[in-house]
Amino acid sequence: MANTIIVAGYGPGISKAVAEKFGSEGFAVAAVARNPDKLAAAVAELTGKGIRAQSFPADVGDPKAVRDLVKAVRDNLGPVDVLHWNAVASGGSDLTAPDDDGLRRLYDVAIVGFAAAVQAALPDLRANRGAVLVTNGGLALLDDKVDAVGVAINAMGLAMINAAKHKAVRLLAQKLRADGVFVGEVMVTKTVKGTAFDTGTAELDARTVATKFWELYKGRRDLSLVV
Repeated sequence: MANTIIVAGYGPGISKAVAEKFGSEGFAVAAVARNPDKLAAAVAELTGKGIRAQSFPADVGDPKAVRDLVKAVRDNLGPVDVLHWNAVASGGSDLTAPDDDGLRRLYDVAIVGFAAAVQAALPDLRANRGAVLVTNGGLALLDDKVDAVGVAINAMGLAMINAAKHKAVRLLAQKLRADGVFVGEVMVTKTVKGTAFDTGTAELDARTVATKFWELYKGRRDLSLVV
């Protein structure tokens, strides 16, 4: 049976490139996002490229839904070898302005849902010496200039959550290393071409990021790679 990767937060940028990269290496792809129609189109495209893929619509900010989707992936595609967490929410752009729901949603997707996915997939990851791979952003860096950018572009909540994800990666790496489970992140510091954030000046090709994830997975040494 082929290895299986869950790609949570599937969209037209990094997650698609990761699915295509791992799929080209023989992985079955479980594509996860909230919109079933977009997922169906994505799976059709992957299938057309000779990749075994299936869609799993779910709200990854809901821990019960996340646990259910991991079970569904296991039942339909087999044990989980790689969990790729690419999911992100919007909200909490200005920490001095009230946005309780936005901040809560950011945390639910980036931390609560992520933790639920790791917990649900952990028996498989341990048995297969698998990997947890996280997409993160450069706003996570603890640097005055980076913080100034986060304030200037009205992305304070995102910066805060990215920092939390960065810490989660390091903690999980420590916790799971003895079990043979690799945990790492690619920290993206530039705008990715073809995404919603691309205003025509994006510099980074999503395939470059996907290659970095493959290097993380195969090398199993670096906790963070920066692009």
